[in-house]
Amino acid sequence: MRIVIAEDDPLLREGLALLLRAEGLDVVAAVDGPDALLAAVDEHHPDVAIVDVRMPPTHTDEGIVAAVEARRRRPDLAVLVLSAYVEQAFATDLLTRGATRLGYLLKERVGRVEQFLDALHRVADGGTAIDPDVVAQLLTRNHPDSRLDRLSPRERDVLAVMAEGLGNAAIAERLVVSEGAVHKHIRSIFGKLDLAPTDRTDRRVAAVLHYLEDARRRV
Repeated sequence: MRIVIAEDDPLLREGLALLLRAEGLDVVAAVDGPDALLAAVDEHHPDVAIVDVRMPPTHTDEGIVAAVEARRRRPDLAVLVLSAYVEQAFATDLLTRGATRLGYLLKERVGRVEQFLDALHRVADGGTAIDPDVVAQLLTRNHPDSRLDRLSPRERDVLAVMAEGLGNAAIAERLVVSEGAVHKHIRSIFGKLDLAPTDRTDRRVAAVLHYLEDARRRV
């Protein structure tokens, strides 16, 4: 796996590079800004870009803008965005632009090495990885007209874990229920969100994007 890191904090940038190299991963570039990120993507053709949300010069949304541009240049690029805290508008804007090979984690998750590496590999393998704290905030905002209000508390729990990018077996393990129960809850979620079977739509992705888009309208 070839990785580019874009992080303006030198300690975190070098710490990430050391961690990933210790895991046998190929960090081809570690840069400190959005322009350097795009140059590294063009030069090295990485599999994954790990990108900080806030970078110079304004420390607002440079990382998100650069991540979107990097994906435009290389649609097969996996992007794992890191943020110091939950930034709902940025998270939903990035994730609703494409449902695969994308992740959004809080920086504190890096210290939980096993979880961080699991999210990195999941994104690199074509899935999604959304920080549980981001998912929780998106799911708990009040909106009386949302179809999410139709879901039972347990169905909301299942959708929350599904939104992190986990499969049925991992959801069952997290919630301490059987895979059969998870399958039943997911079928119910699809029904309550009016997601009929179709060859053109992945209903798991559609369920996740439904609440992300709903949250973006309310941010």
